[in-house]
Amino acid sequence: LFEGIVSLRAVLENECGSDRRIIEVYYDREREKREPKEAAWLRHRAEEKGFALHLTDAASIDGLAIGRSHGGIVFSCSDRALPPLTAEAIADGGFYVMPEGIEDPYNFGYALRSLYAAGADGIVLTERNWMSAAGVVCRASAGASERLPICLSDPLTAAALFHQRGYRVAAADLREAEPLYEADLSKPLFLIVGGEKRGISRRLLSAADVRVRIDYARPFDAALSAASAATVIGFEVFRQNTGNKALSAHN
Repeated sequence: LFEGIVSLRAVLENECGSDRRIIEVYYDREREKREPKEAAWLRHRAEEKGFALHLTDAASIDGLAIGRSHGGIVFSCSDRALPPLTAEAIADGGFYVMPEGIEDPYNFGYALRSLYAAGADGIVLTERNWMSAAGVVCRASAGASERLPICLSDPLTAAALFHQRGYRVAAADLREAEPLYEADLSKPLFLIVGGEKRGISRRLLSAADVRVRIDYARPFDAALSAASAATVIGFEVFRQNTGNKALSAHN
């Protein structure tokens, strides 16, 4: 089950070309009165895409939803197939990320939101990932999880495939690593971010072309979460590769 108009638009726009489809939407009657244009748009999309649209009350929607920030919209979807990573699926000159070790679907969603905003072209996940909680991830990511191409691979195979496509492989780690803001993170780049508990295996580190670390402003023994590290590094990749071509949040 998915929640909210932002998630709904992300699934309908299908920016990543996934096979996920909306089955039925539950829409608050009071919202229909407040947002008649939105309601008319939704009826049109229901006819176009063939999903059911049910007008109901707020209490019924509250009973279906996980949280209380759904805004009067919840909807069910089909599963999304996550294909195996292949060399053909990798775009020329891109930026892809494998975020590992994230222990919570909300944090996973926050990481995808940041990586989408930072310009990542796709995400690579292992078989054990949080997309089984796709509705929570979509909500936390502000729809980014349904806008990003996502493939499955084990890390070593992924590194080999990206090398095959002419990418450099970067790993976020403390061992023998360069400071983030001194490292060359020019694209094409495949970034692997390990979890704060397990990190990245030595075998995978040996496949990396560059290792980067995030230096702190004060002495602090704790590692950043994988979601936070992916955010910081993702925007440094953006800075190094786009210069002054940034788009504001309003564009």
